[in-house]
Amino acid sequence: MPPKKITLRNAVIVTVFVSLIFGSGAIYAGVMIAPNLASLNNQNITISSSLSGTGTSITQKIFVAEEEATIGAIKKAQSAVVSIVIKKNLSKLYEERNRNFFFIDPLTGKKIQQSPPQNGNDEREIGGGTGFIISSDGYVITNKHVVSDKDATYSIFLSDGTEYKGQLLDTDPVNDLAIVKIDGKDLPTVMLGDSDDIQVGQTVLAIGNSLNEYRQTVSKGIVSGLDRTIVATDESGQDEEQLDGIIQTDAAINPGNSGGPLVNLSGEVIGINTAIDRSGQLIGFALPINDAKFIVDSVKTYGRVIRPQLGVRYMMITKPVAKANQLPVDYGALIVRGEKAADLAVIPGSPADKAGLVENDIILEVNGQKLDEKNQLAKIIQNFKPGDTVSLKIYHKGEEKTVAITLTEVSKDIPTPTPTPSEEPSEQE
Repeated sequence: MPPKKITLRNAVIVTVFVSLIFGSGAIYAGVMIAPNLASLNNQNITISSSLSGTGTSITQKIFVAEEEATIGAIKKAQSAVVSIVIKKNLSKLYEERNRNFFFIDPLTGKKIQQSPPQNGNDEREIGGGTGFIISSDGYVITNKHVVSDKDATYSIFLSDGTEYKGQLLDTDPVNDLAIVKIDGKDLPTVMLGDSDDIQVGQTVLAIGNSLNEYRQTVSKGIVSGLDRTIVATDESGQDEEQLDGIIQTDAAINPGNSGGPLVNLSGEVIGINTAIDRSGQLIGFALPINDAKFIVDSVKTYGRVIRPQLGVRYMMITKPVAKANQLPVDYGALIVRGEKAADLAVIPGSPADKAGLVENDIILEVNGQKLDEKNQLAKIIQNFKPGDTVSLKIYHKGEEKTVAITLTEVSKDIPTPTPTPSEEPSEQE
């Protein structure tokens, strides 16, 4: 089955329907986006029983440390969670609305547009999201869809109400992540956990700016699933983005939670609330925190997000896919084109193109590591840097061969890949 489309809730709420916790299906939690997951680590249970009289009277006293752990985790993380308020110049709003919306005079049939605002330089709040501080000098992680409006301004509010002006440093070209900077010193910070250690059933906490109204709201749930693949869209149903390796949680995620932390019971951030599935209840999604650690280091080192690129669109091969399509192998990454005419299998001029890779080639291994459902091509390539040379074993026109490819940097001009109508998603790497 292809990955299900999910709506994102963006900072700017245009309709009540954005999945990346913006809309229908799975939505972005962003501008009013999804909440975070936390992990349940330790709980101590003490049971005492007593027998009395001729009958049996058993008194069981169960003391669970989970409640104390929950309160402790909130105290550790909450002070570093920020609310992001999105504002826009009234003149800009007027231009956008008149460009997209108008009325028809029933008598003349002519278009009627609103009059321009008298105080066009004034700003109006149009949405909100969440973020969390990762360094005492003011680096903040949030979702890309929360801070995607280049014409908007972003006010960052600490838990004590202190306001800062947010500066977008960069966004991740291959994931729904962004780094914002505020000018502060000795700011509270979160502890980053290890999302590779998450287990299904683990208790998690989502903290965020729910409904862009209730700041520092906490919800509690468990990890419901791991390694999900979803296609998130904004409320318009456009701007699709495929997200892989996602954490699923039943912790309540509401509009405004996008970009907020999913925290375990040790108070560590293990995920970034991103999307919800509107077709069900309590089905939320968070990006693993390990996916964000790379871009933090990249921005601090280079001043921008640098990602390596191979330059192919592909789908992972599983046994059902191999059987249905009579493929020669039941593992690897099959190079395929997307649904749209512009979704080429191999990006012209990319490292893969220069190495002679073509549609229907199968990438079997990268540097000797076999590609399968647990070791997907995108995840392995992200372990390298632009300029690194990797060895690919490929199945090409009936023969296996090995090619050396030097990776380049991902261009932000390359559109986010969308899934093909097949049993597995198509991805771009």
